[in-house]
Amino acid sequence: MAKSIEGNFDARGLKIGIVVSRFNQFVTAKLLEGALDGLMSHGGEDDNLTIVRVPGAFEIPLVAERMAASGKYDALVCLGAVIRGDTPHFEYVSDAVTRGIGRAIRKHQIPIGFGVLTTNDVQQAMERAGSKDSNKGYEAALTAVEMVNVIRQIL
Repeated sequence: MAKSIEGNFDARGLKIGIVVSRFNQFVTAKLLEGALDGLMSHGGEDDNLTIVRVPGAFEIPLVAERMAASGKYDALVCLGAVIRGDTPHFEYVSDAVTRGIGRAIRKHQIPIGFGVLTTNDVQQAMERAGSKDSNKGYEAALTAVEMVNVIRQIL
């Protein structure tokens, strides 16, 4: 039978950095709450969590890159909300954030949970920042934890 490797959601002892945007704070505060709930309910500890607040989603990749380069974290979680407006700004910001976080993952080989919402309207954003089972911050945090645990089995 083939060997199977799967991660788990055990956050005990993991050092997690969270980068959260202040722009659209009515959404990002809920994403952060979900991420913290996910980490703490799976063994995460306050002393092992660092939260860095940045002005907007566009600034997330720079801070994620610096945190990844520091070697102080087992994983990162990036949280933000980019809501479509009447101009092409939405596409530029969404693309830049996604590519920037992807570069940090590849360059530093660190799991980064992607909790940056890109929605058509406020209602969609609020739905994705809702209760535990639909909170993308919660999901992003647990994805980061699971990836750390998968990678540790591979190495």
